[in-house]
Amino acid sequence: MKKILSVIMSAVIVFSVCGILASAKRDDIEYNGYPVILVPGYSSSFLYDTETGEQAWGLDFSKIGGMVLESTVKLGVALGAMTVGNADKIAQYIGDGIIEMCAELPCNPDGSSVRPLERYYTSAEDMRYSAIMERHPEGGYMSEPKIAERFADYIGYDNIYNFTDDFRMGNEFCAEQLNDFIKSVKEFTGQDKVNIIAISHGGQTVSTYLAMYGDKMDVANATLTVPAISGAGFAFDALMGDVHLDEDCIARFIEYGNDVEEDYDWLLKARQLGFLDQICDKLIPYVLQVIGNWGSMWDFVPTGEYEAAKKLRLDPVENAKLIEVSDRYHYEIQPKIRKAFEECQAKGMNINILAGSGNSIVTGLAEYSDGIITTKSSTGALCPTLGERFTDGYIQKNDCGGRYKVNPSMTVDLSAAYLPDDTWLVEDMFHGMMIYDPYVFDFMIKSTLDDRLQNVYSDPDFPQFRDSENAALSVYTEFSGCLPGFIDSNAGSLTIKNCCKESKITVTSVTADGIDLVFKIKPKVLKPGESFEAEFTGDIPEESRKCVGITVTFLMDTVTPACYRTQKYTVMNGDDVTFDGGYVSTQETPLNKAVGPFITKILKALGLNEFLSMIYSWFTYIFRAAGSLFAG
Repeated sequence: MKKILSVIMSAVIVFSVCGILASAKRDDIEYNGYPVILVPGYSSSFLYDTETGEQAWGLDFSKIGGMVLESTVKLGVALGAMTVGNADKIAQYIGDGIIEMCAELPCNPDGSSVRPLERYYTSAEDMRYSAIMERHPEGGYMSEPKIAERFADYIGYDNIYNFTDDFRMGNEFCAEQLNDFIKSVKEFTGQDKVNIIAISHGGQTVSTYLAMYGDKMDVANATLTVPAISGAGFAFDALMGDVHLDEDCIARFIEYGNDVEEDYDWLLKARQLGFLDQICDKLIPYVLQVIGNWGSMWDFVPTGEYEAAKKLRLDPVENAKLIEVSDRYHYEIQPKIRKAFEECQAKGMNINILAGSGNSIVTGLAEYSDGIITTKSSTGALCPTLGERFTDGYIQKNDCGGRYKVNPSMTVDLSAAYLPDDTWLVEDMFHGMMIYDPYVFDFMIKSTLDDRLQNVYSDPDFPQFRDSENAALSVYTEFSGCLPGFIDSNAGSLTIKNCCKESKITVTSVTADGIDLVFKIKPKVLKPGESFEAEFTGDIPEESRKCVGITVTFLMDTVTPACYRTQKYTVMNGDDVTFDGGYVSTQETPLNKAVGPFITKILKALGLNEFLSMIYSWFTYIFRAAGSLFAG
């Protein structure tokens, strides 16, 4: 366990992810010929000090990793101090390291840079990927290289351009820099339009750009992946000093980003790690010394929480200029985004949004998210409180021409989204982890390069709702003959796939919660990437908009051999269930329903709820399968 905790602590500090999901090149892409501008995630740009000529920012994860290793003894001493409830030492070690690493990055109270920092390269000629690779063969000065590598398989590095910005500044400033870069790319290539693939903060920048400059119609296709369109929950948590780390979410985040096929997160539920919150509380003052006056950090604060954060952290006189700029973004620019999207699309631009959901925010904000950005912020959708779902029969906010826009787990109503017909949602996908899911990576390519993917109905390979197939999740299920996440009378069998890259799994049982289906299977060994069809008995009920669960329990030859995954499905097979207007918990397992809330609370406190829920699923399968056999 100590080794696991060390890995988690290092990963949180370093936040490095490795590897790349290899997937076959699609042969159905029709490239529209326009250059691709990659608008990267937060802090991706390299900055230098114009007075000293020294690099001021450009993450080198290998160096940071070395720093973490060199500090092992100090961290050990500090963690030892935690036994007497003292978080100050470890916060001091980490905080001093942050301030040292970011010494040139702070901004003045008015939002301007303390030091004269500039981007290394700004023109299309300099920021074409092929030119960057020739100039820096060691791999420096490139953002999102794995994404660029995949795009290059289709269009070559000559057709990909790397946008950089001073990410500390507000969205209005970054959007102006993007507008200048698009002009440069058009002039350099002789093309009248560009394609854009944006990630995270890049999605917020592109959204702001479209609100300010979209009427110029310089963009053909804009794909916004996990975009922070209306903010990022972690910014509000940090600025309010109200960080309560979700250790389980952090562990799953790390597993997802490193293709860890061992399931550690349920073990962490048995280990009370609340002391990390103490460290964060002590660490916040150090972090705010660096980011407290960054315009981008204030633009990240969701508008609904902006005034509270501003009141706590900004002085009306000292921070007057910063407030003026951020107020303009929140109250003048951001409200235009929805209309700007609609107007751009009406004129022929393709704008497609892909977001993740199903997780909390790692810093503790209790909203559905991809771990960093709330699903509401990425999509504009309507979501219930984290841990709840809409009750069966839920009536979506907007009719959308009779199209159903609620995800299978009934936690996201996309009828209220910025673009209900142009938003894709992936359950259990973590922020910035698109490269680890073949469906998502293929979507990025098709949406950006091919004009034909105009909405969620354009290509059956890319349905609006999908569950992630990341290797850390081990298994993926889908009913044959049905859209992913839905069950109707066309359901022939349940496809069960091993998503792992290295580990074999042995499927031991499949159980259904909320629907009377019995799956008759014998233990089935699946090699990485293999799948099989599990037949079932029972009738699909003639009703619609009812949420049910399908749980696969399986064994792996790993540190944590016993595992399970539950995926939610919506039955769409007849008249709508009567909607009672309420909400219901999503966190109850079949075991919790059987033992009641009091025992469930005890099991969770002991860290046994996940494990015993898995055992309960096994026994449920055995008894139901046996009963079905004797009945037959």
